[in-house]
Amino acid sequence: MIVKQVQYAFQILEFFATRRNPATLSEISDHFGWPRSSTFNLIETLSLGGYLYEPKFRAGYYPTRKLFKLAHDTIVDGPISERLRACVVNIAARTDETAALCALSGPQTVFVEVVESSSPIRYFAHIGQRVPTEATSAGRALLSILSRKERGAILRKCDLRRYAPASLMSIDELEEEIEASKARGWAQNINGFEPDLVGLAVPLHLGERQFSLMVAGPSYRVLDRIPELIQILLDEVGHYLRERGEHD
Repeated sequence: MIVKQVQYAFQILEFFATRRNPATLSEISDHFGWPRSSTFNLIETLSLGGYLYEPKFRAGYYPTRKLFKLAHDTIVDGPISERLRACVVNIAARTDETAALCALSGPQTVFVEVVESSSPIRYFAHIGQRVPTEATSAGRALLSILSRKERGAILRKCDLRRYAPASLMSIDELEEEIEASKARGWAQNINGFEPDLVGLAVPLHLGERQFSLMVAGPSYRVLDRIPELIQILLDEVGHYLRERGEHD
């Protein structure tokens, strides 16, 4: 269940991230089509919490650095190290395709780090984007880390639908594909989530943390490069694990 007030508060912050200038209550209200009274309550709550201020009296609101500090303090010593982020950067640079570090979020998979391809025709992705676990290479790589019982608990919550021509439509098909992924050490999704999109991913199991590293792009560029791209993914994982072992 989505709590609307929380969602609206984040939408206001995202609005400022795009606008990059102060905005009045009326401008915020008009932008979202919200009632003025509801907008005022949201702005007042964020202001009292120290997240918004008025650069000039009654001339608009803008976020303080409190949110930045909160985000920085949360992330800097969190479960994703700078070296792990560097893996995503390296994969994108070596493949010139979109790369992502992914993790489970309930029955879905979320992109926790993303570097997009520089090509105008690419897989468009962003940090925080949620995708169906069962229908993506990133999700299948994550599922391959889990036990059959754990996988089953997730798959039973998935909404199996035909996203694209090659979507797998049954749990038996998915289990067969995941077992194949475990056997070869990497997962794939060819035209099963978006038409003409190929995704490749490798699992990254770090003790209590479970991730996958993914690269994805249009099938006309990626299909003939699958062995090359898989090797790049495996190389990056290998380098990361060796460096991590040296520092443990």
